[in-house]
Amino acid sequence: MSKRSRSSRSPRASLPTIAIHGGKLHAYQGPVSVPIVQTSTYRFANSRDPLRYAAGDPDVYVYTRYHNPTVREAEQRLALMAGAERACLFSSGMAAISSALFAAVRNGEGILSTPSLYGGTYRFFRDMLPRHGIRVRYVTPDALQRIPFLADATTRVVYVETPTNPTLRIIDIARLVQSVRSAEQKIGHRILIIADNTFATLLNQNPLALGVDVLVESATKYLGGHSDIVAGVVAGPGAFLAQVHDQLKYLGGCADPFAAFLLVRSLKTFELRVARQNDNAMTLAQFLEGRPGVRRVLYPGLVSHPDHALAESQMAARGGRGYGGMVTIEVSGGVRGAIAVCDRLRIAVNAMSLGGAETLVSIPVLSSHVSMSGAELRRQGVTGGMVRISVGLEGIGDLTDDFDRALRHLVRTARR
Repeated sequence: MSKRSRSSRSPRASLPTIAIHGGKLHAYQGPVSVPIVQTSTYRFANSRDPLRYAAGDPDVYVYTRYHNPTVREAEQRLALMAGAERACLFSSGMAAISSALFAAVRNGEGILSTPSLYGGTYRFFRDMLPRHGIRVRYVTPDALQRIPFLADATTRVVYVETPTNPTLRIIDIARLVQSVRSAEQKIGHRILIIADNTFATLLNQNPLALGVDVLVESATKYLGGHSDIVAGVVAGPGAFLAQVHDQLKYLGGCADPFAAFLLVRSLKTFELRVARQNDNAMTLAQFLEGRPGVRRVLYPGLVSHPDHALAESQMAARGGRGYGGMVTIEVSGGVRGAIAVCDRLRIAVNAMSLGGAETLVSIPVLSSHVSMSGAELRRQGVTGGMVRISVGLEGIGDLTDDFDRALRHLVRTARR
């Protein structure tokens, strides 16, 4: 962080003000928009600069794989928004997740996780970590009190995401933190709690404020918000983020300066976008509940959701603005019914992502949770008839009409 950035900080501003201005809350001469520093390397004033860099001076730029002014600006804003000491920006959400884990866990050590995870994370746990001698064990969200009994001398990380993808279950973060800290007393060393906050976003839930150690998010999604970048972020304590940054340097998952520029642009409208998506998601979920052809609607803001009370206390009651922009429905007819609905939609876009301005739909068994066995899908609560809806910024009447037409077609077809 530059001397100007440090000295210009005022008492903590609100999230949208930080997202727009970063840490520079006073006027100074220069560009309004963050410049794109599109370079691979940097000219030294003299040979004292590399000596300063070798001594640890963060203000000496050397090589964009190590650091870049545009990327640093995005990192500083994200750290301020999360209330974290430091953040690192990566080339993707999976680069962020894998680098955070490799910084925390070594060969012969282990991870405890809840089973409901983004499919890419789960497959990384299943297929890649065993090659590095890292074991992953699972504990269901309703059995968090078992963590002190499951943790052992090899346990280094407890990893969760909440709400979960795509079932939108809520993990009780306060209970999780309490159980992990009890486990630490038993085994005698620190266990890092890492939470994927992609679905909730910092507008609706801040795990760091609830006692979690490290936050990860796919910045491709709501932070980027326009379906035009791929990025990821890790935020947390400075000492641990220094280790994460080492992973970034040596594994090469660095963010591109142009992607960082677009991310800074997107953060300026972050609160406005996500608040509108919260509202649209609640209205759409209420509209879909009980519609012919819909077996169930999963949305934490609905009273019918199994974790509604927990979501209310953990998100809305703690200063969050809503329950997120993700809605999952299960339609009649299994995967064929899900395909029929998705292919009939004309406003919602059938695409494998989320968090953009446009409403996106996907079928988890054909997208995020592909290449999983029937047993694995059942453990995660994923069915063939599920349609995951990332609710966008369109007029809500247009969206309800779009889903109404598709569901009416599904019901008519089923009656023939």
